Amino acid sequence: MEDDRDFNEEDRPEEGKPGGGDNPLDGMPPFRGDWNEGPPGEGEGQSLDEKEVKVVGVYEHQDAATAQPTAFVLLRDNTGRSVLIWIGRPEAFSISVALEGANADRPMTHDLVKNIVFRMGGNIERIVIDDLWHDTYYAKIHVAMNGRELIIDSRPSDAIAVGLRAKAPIFMAEAVLEQAAAYEE
Repeated sequence: MEDDRDFNEEDRPEEGKPGGGDNPLDGMPPFRGDWNEGPPGEGEGQSLDEKEVKVVGVYEHQDAATAQPTAFVLLRDNTGRSVLIWIGRPEAFSISVALEGANADRPMTHDLVKNIVFRMGGNIERIVIDDLWHDTYYAKIHVAMNGRELIIDSRPSDAIAVGLRAKAPIFMAEAVLEQAAAYEE
């Protein structure tokens, strides 16, 4: 079936009207810095008592039940508490690349996120793994931009991969450490 639509004749926004002109953001609602800061009241009056953790490494484990390899990232605080977080193999590769200081020929997705934030004038300030619920970890990427802090919800594996590239410190809420950590012997 041939398309007989003439794109030169279609209705286009007029200059000066929302959606018209040279700025692609014209007509968009104004930016609100709280769009990703969680539901109202979340975290109010609570201290996460964040502890800095370091990425020890990324490891692969052969699952005996499925005979499939699975990956995990190992984090450790300065008191020797370690937390293992199961992650996807692509994220494991991305974290490994960042830990090794290697670069891909073209930017990987986590490089892209870092580059976008930096090009928009922002800085990735820190990563916080702030919750553990039903064996699932939750994280936030804290970005400073235009004198404001934007808090962006993320999977921990993605947050860690971005944070390592930005050389941002990684923190974990004390409550998560208490729930999930094991001491290294």
